[in-house]
Amino acid sequence: MIKDKVVIVTGASSGIGEATARLLAERGARVVLGARREENLERITREIRQNGGQAVFQALDVTRPEDCESIVQLARSAFGGVDVLFLNAGLMPLSPLSALKTDDWHRMVDVNIKGVLNGVAAVLPVFLARKSGHIIATSSVAGLKAYPGGAVYGGTKWFLRDFMEVLRMESAMEGSNIRTSTIYPAAINTELLTTITGKETLKQMTALYERYGISPDRVASVVAFAISQPEDTTVSELTVGPTTQPW
Repeated sequence: MIKDKVVIVTGASSGIGEATARLLAERGARVVLGARREENLERITREIRQNGGQAVFQALDVTRPEDCESIVQLARSAFGGVDVLFLNAGLMPLSPLSALKTDDWHRMVDVNIKGVLNGVAAVLPVFLARKSGHIIATSSVAGLKAYPGGAVYGGTKWFLRDFMEVLRMESAMEGSNIRTSTIYPAAINTELLTTITGKETLKQMTALYERYGISPDRVASVVAFAISQPEDTTVSELTVGPTTQPW
């Protein structure tokens, strides 16, 4: 059941996060939107409310632990608790390692890895106390296989695969009933391409997405599917992408 669940969505100002927040609100969830672009969050929240949904928002930088703790507190004060945390914020500044774009490497680690750790650390005490909860994370097909130009990006997404599986296993062993779901999107038309810094890589990826890319709504429906499963059922990994993309 999705209705009345309180769902925090990071990276909610566009793309997969925005589409997911809108869809879950349509299905009766109470959504808490977080991202850095506050003006986008305000518009999306307003439109959700105009359509009869329940939503609040807060500016969020996932690299700041205090921001992650604050959005969990917002969910609790606005809606009485947290049922689901969707860790969707991410960067993809692809480039060959030989380009030595070390600043990009560190940014990806800060957002794609430390951002996840910060979010989990903020919500885990709540889930442990109530012995239930659901953590969902956006990985990538780059977290399943290697791609030239994506060594560091892929590494951050491979990290998610291990981290989320260990979280699932430990939850089962400890009886905390925390469900986990890791989403592996392929070519989804979002603003992620705008973060690519390698010129040749950007050219190649743009051509790929123009040929195969599908709407972020498709990923939102997969997130909704995972949330809607009975509480005793975990759908731990879901790969989603265009039917015509040869991966």
